[in-house]
Amino acid sequence: MSPLLSVRDLRVRFRTMGPLKALATGVRQPFIDAVCGVSFELRKGETLGLVGESGSGKSTVARAIMGLRPPTSGSIAFEGQEITGLSPAERKLYLRRMAMMFQDPIGSLSPRLTVRSLLMEPFHIHGMKDRDAATEADRLLGLVGLPADFGRRYPHQLSGGQARRVGVARALALDPNLIVADEPTAGLDVSVQGEVLNLLARLQDQLGIAILIITHNLNVVRHITDRMAIMYLGRFVEVGPTEHIFRQPRHPYTEALLSANPEPDPDAVIDRIEIKGEVPSLLKRPSGCEFHTRCRYAREMCAKVFPEPSQSGSDPAHSFKCHFPLEGRWQRAERSLVSPTV
Repeated sequence: MSPLLSVRDLRVRFRTMGPLKALATGVRQPFIDAVCGVSFELRKGETLGLVGESGSGKSTVARAIMGLRPPTSGSIAFEGQEITGLSPAERKLYLRRMAMMFQDPIGSLSPRLTVRSLLMEPFHIHGMKDRDAATEADRLLGLVGLPADFGRRYPHQLSGGQARRVGVARALALDPNLIVADEPTAGLDVSVQGEVLNLLARLQDQLGIAILIITHNLNVVRHITDRMAIMYLGRFVEVGPTEHIFRQPRHPYTEALLSANPEPDPDAVIDRIEIKGEVPSLLKRPSGCEFHTRCRYAREMCAKVFPEPSQSGSDPAHSFKCHFPLEGRWQRAERSLVSPTV
């Protein structure tokens, strides 16, 4: 099966100072690379999770895919068609089949419009006169488990969970094949998180939608994703099937993230791994392996040579970038990994 979404060597660069100041101060490269050489594929009906610390580039990847941030270089192909460099009119055709759920569920909704108007808006923007927008709005509310009379409410009259459901309904309005969900459970109670995740899973089973989910919550990742990618300083350091990575992480950064995952069982034996030091500045990336300044397994080679991607012997779909990958070092009790809180 050909991939629904294919990203190759994606790079997103931000300017740090104006050209005149750069010339005056002698700075040759007044840029930072927020995303640097990211590649992945996503197939229909599949869920991929992007995981990493704040500032690692996860949301920038999502915004580049949706055309909200133009990539500096690289390729983004959707349904076999290259979509970077398209005109706004050409891109609009593809945006019908791609939708994004933003991190702030209430802030992403216009306070001046009712819920029904917000759900009708996509049909008006894309000139879809063959559909009754009001009827579609009621259908979408029912799809996400909200009664039709919620259509008369304004965003400030919604709870966080209700606003998130409206966001899901709006994302589904034009029957997309891909949903990009940026922190879909942020700020929600654990019980509401479970409701939202189960809703997404149910809709994915019904509609065959592919989902790219961005989150800090590793319990969410294990509950809903098929594969996961770990980001550090704008790069993927480990990619593979979710269960395989949870059971046998190969990169030290992944090991540390998993060890920090909250555990609901008070009697669970957890070997927490503390990552020492600060996250390096993107203005001055470390040489060699960029994680070596914080890695407890780092050796002299790590500071000098950038690691090339390697594959796990037990699963070729599991790849990582580490000179000295973990082999049997994972110490956290298995029972502390099998009880997601959602």
